[in-house]
Amino acid sequence: MTTASQSPDSLAVVTRVQAALRAPGMPFEVEPTPRGPRYLRAPRTLRELLESTRAHGDRPFLVAESGSYTFAEHYAAAAGLAHRYRETYGLQRGDRVVIAMRNLPEWQVAFWACHLAGVIAVPLNAWWEAEELAYALDDCTPGLVVADAERAGRMTPWLAAHGTPLLTVGVPSHHDRFEDLPAPGPAAPEPAIDPEDDATVLYTSGTTGHPKGVVATHAAWCAAASNPRYFAATSVLCAGGELGRIRPQTALMTFPFFHVAAFTTMFALMANGGSAVLMRKWDAAEALRLIDRHRVTMYVGVPATALGLLDAAEAGAAPLPTLTMISTGGSAAPPELARRITRRFGGRVEARNGYGLTETCGGVIANVGARYLEHPDSIGRPCPALELRIAGPDGLALPEGEVGELWLRGQPLFRGYRNNPEATAAAFADGWFRTGDLARVRDGEVYIVDRLKDMVIRGGENVYCVEVEGVLFDHPEVADAAVLGVPHPVLGEEVAAVVVLQPGATVDPDGLRAHVAARLAAFKVPAHLLLRTAQLPRNPTGKILKRALREEVVTLLPPG
Repeated sequence: MTTASQSPDSLAVVTRVQAALRAPGMPFEVEPTPRGPRYLRAPRTLRELLESTRAHGDRPFLVAESGSYTFAEHYAAAAGLAHRYRETYGLQRGDRVVIAMRNLPEWQVAFWACHLAGVIAVPLNAWWEAEELAYALDDCTPGLVVADAERAGRMTPWLAAHGTPLLTVGVPSHHDRFEDLPAPGPAAPEPAIDPEDDATVLYTSGTTGHPKGVVATHAAWCAAASNPRYFAATSVLCAGGELGRIRPQTALMTFPFFHVAAFTTMFALMANGGSAVLMRKWDAAEALRLIDRHRVTMYVGVPATALGLLDAAEAGAAPLPTLTMISTGGSAAPPELARRITRRFGGRVEARNGYGLTETCGGVIANVGARYLEHPDSIGRPCPALELRIAGPDGLALPEGEVGELWLRGQPLFRGYRNNPEATAAAFADGWFRTGDLARVRDGEVYIVDRLKDMVIRGGENVYCVEVEGVLFDHPEVADAAVLGVPHPVLGEEVAAVVVLQPGATVDPDGLRAHVAARLAAFKVPAHLLLRTAQLPRNPTGKILKRALREEVVTLLPPG
């Protein structure tokens, strides 16, 4: 891997490479449209995208303890299930199929069968409880539910009340069973599918209220499928490699399939015939075993699990000789992560970071190669099919370097929130999607400084929590950290931090505050710094539940 010290002109290199990839006649050329740029050479529908994977034939695609699929087997199974969707369950264009299960190979079969059958896939959060699942089921009104044993049990009352058919995976029951389906045939149904047809409904995490159903079209997802190829090509060319010599990756998949970050990885594997090694649940020791057993080349996950992997590798002196990349997403990565990866593997393993939302169908901005090492606090540069604006309070674009809300438009953007016109209207301004993230742009690269709702306003001064968290993570004895605002009778808010220390650490709160004070202005130094032995509360995709943490912190603060 090219390192920052070897590439003093990395900004010029990445600018030149990406301009060439987007040039007229090149694979990632775009055309302007009233809704933003659009790829000229992307697939038109997800069916077309799946059809292209048939060229990979007997290469392994999905590898799990419960069973594995080659690309040919996966396509045949999806084609057979697509016929069953239409002929047995009577599903038609616009009907919805809920998929609720852990990361099993059958998840991918059920999802892609939807796009061969011309129906809408609705992946649900596998960690939701019965009430949360019922809320989404009421919202999307599926014509069929495909579920594993745990999810089927949680949905039984709703299914019984609504008479919705259930197709189970690994459940000995009177319901239709995935295992009893007839042998798949080679041909898929051929319904009419338009690029602007709805393809999916994905639900947001719901950390600030009820989850919203994010509706995305085939065209949006086809752009999302092109983005990881573009960023991979950028990385290879910037490091002096050749696109024709890119080898298929074997990825350890730790993102849950229902999370949008998983799609970014799966699209990349489907493009070049790579393999996904599946985990039932996150366990660092098991991850090391799978990497060794399957000769995994790429680790993908949220920053918290990547840090856990590094901790486990260092504790066990595991060399991980096949690993060539650690790519993170789903939540903000501490700047120290990229530097730690470089130190741990001597520059042999590339660190990547990116930015994407459920509303953008996955990763749309990425930082790769030497630029990530030089600027680990940046999320990188946008894909060709995306325009961005740093907007001030009046919605006008701010000059380079100033902080404002990140607005986006282009092909990967979702269509709207299902059954929620008010939320849809609030999310868009003059065709631009308002992300709710505060950001700035420098040299064409984006820096996320905070969530708009998480920014602390202390006595009129803006404190960006991500910035303070990054400084805390730079301390060698800090394992995890969260910064948030707590009420103050005079200042309005004060800065508080909750820190989890590394085993054997000796630093105390005053020492950590001094560490921050040496790097940041006094008003950014946490007035309250609490040490915590338990892990920070996170949702299943790795995002810290700051609302719950804030409630906990407030109860521990001294009165007044």
